[in-house]
Amino acid sequence: MDNQKIIDEVMGGGLRVLNRIADSPLVERLGLEERAQQLVYEGAKRAAETAAKAAKRLAPKRAGDRPRSSMKFDLSLSEEQQLMRDTLRRWADDVMQPAAREADDRSAPPDDFLETFGDLGAIAMAVPEVMGGAAEQVSAVSQMLITEDLARGDMGLAYAALSPLSFVNALVHWADDDQRASLLPSFLEGGMTAASIAVVEPQPFFDPNALRTTAKKRGPDYALSGEKSMVALAERAKWFLVAAEIPKAGPRFFLVERDAAGVEVTEEPAMGLRSAGLGRLKLDKVRVARDAVLGGDAALKSEGKVAYADAVNRARIAWGAMALGTSQALLDYAIPYCNDRIAFGEPISHRQAVAFMIADIGIELESMRVMVYRAAGRIDAGLKFRREAYLARTLCSDKAMQIGTNGVQLLGGAGFIKDHPMEIWYRQLRSIGVMDGNLLL
Repeated sequence: MDNQKIIDEVMGGGLRVLNRIADSPLVERLGLEERAQQLVYEGAKRAAETAAKAAKRLAPKRAGDRPRSSMKFDLSLSEEQQLMRDTLRRWADDVMQPAAREADDRSAPPDDFLETFGDLGAIAMAVPEVMGGAAEQVSAVSQMLITEDLARGDMGLAYAALSPLSFVNALVHWADDDQRASLLPSFLEGGMTAASIAVVEPQPFFDPNALRTTAKKRGPDYALSGEKSMVALAERAKWFLVAAEIPKAGPRFFLVERDAAGVEVTEEPAMGLRSAGLGRLKLDKVRVARDAVLGGDAALKSEGKVAYADAVNRARIAWGAMALGTSQALLDYAIPYCNDRIAFGEPISHRQAVAFMIADIGIELESMRVMVYRAAGRIDAGLKFRREAYLARTLCSDKAMQIGTNGVQLLGGAGFIKDHPMEIWYRQLRSIGVMDGNLLL
């Protein structure tokens, strides 16, 4: 491809994405038309600038030119990502937050919740165009931002909405062509197929790399036995992506249908994430064919072990993003409450103990954000991210519990009752330390 064709792709690719977003009926429904029009205008202007920069980069190098580092760490968002954030945050505020209390009480999301989420187009934007989706490039950072913004509305409902999206992400990243052709259309062609990932097991100090669920060879098939816990949409899911240990080969993912013989689902009410419709998945010698291994024959080799490790690390980043969203919602609620709450003739925020506690939440939240964003950014940059994912999970699981506890403390007795959402956030943030899987970027 010559330089001019590359420049045309640089200009055209970005504008196609912007126009697709601007023409979405959801933009009009959420009152973002003016923002979308401005985005397209600015996009056209910047496309020309980008083309000029591309031409400069593609020009033959001259003697004496010094290479510039391409490893800059930048937390700024693209215009497309910012519009996506505006849309999701509006939806989180207008749809998720008002529904959170009732969904938590009934331990299930609203009946039409998944269909409404499907209208946002997040599934299509997670699937590349070559696979029938709308994404020109799949981005871990964009998926992380979606996770953070939905958790800002309600972590339990976010878990429910993101479970089918995580299933699709797994298909995009690691499935073979036959598996994608068979399953992706049901998620892209209208409606919303309920699906979930099952990694976590009901055991103390759960380690996703030491699974008790096994997949033993039985002729041409595999027999899956074990239990999975904290599975979202357990009663509604049509498909499960189950992590199981193949003896002498290591952990792999298996595609399991809800109505397969030997599959049993039971309710599992929990302290947090109740609105995700949690359940326990019991597998009693469930027979699945060889082609049910995610990735097909290639996954049975060393590539499958690498893919599983990649999935675990992506899940750790995803749960870090969940902690970010809910912690931000907590902070945004606590600040005005403490400014308005009068005690002894002045706002309680004038007390050093209160002010310092709020400041500590803000500091810890920003440190969590840097760690999570950096880990996701390394995925998009094609760099190793195992260490960064582990550090992000370790920090977020620790600080999320601390932030939840401090949030209740700031409201005093009001933080303990259901008149305020603080007690929900406290229970949800405690779950970050328990979950190590079941959600993928």
